[in-house]
Amino acid sequence: MNLGFSEMIFLFFLALLIFGPKKLPEIGRQVGRALNEFKRASDEFKSQIQSEINKIDVEEHVQTILPPSPEPVGSVASGSLPAEISSTSTETSTELQSQAHDA
Repeated sequence: MNLGFSEMIFLFFLALLIFGPKKLPEIGRQVGRALNEFKRASDEFKSQIQSEINKIDVEEHVQTILPPSPEPVGSVASGSLPAEISSTSTETSTELQSQAHDA
């Protein structure tokens, strides 16, 4: 609702006629205080909403540090092979050695 200069003058004269010159300054102060209080309350409400949004954002972006996962069995990093693989590889190497001797 945009009021131009002429509309403001009209409303001023209308209020002057209705309330009179003695009451008009008092009413103006009361309206100004009410508007100021409303503005302060709305700013406080906005800041509370913004702080709650910021809290939610911080909670969502918290990173959790997981413990290291164990190395897979049979990998180079673990340094050991499973029992069935190591026994099979030992049998294979002895068979290869015996075949090499026979040849």
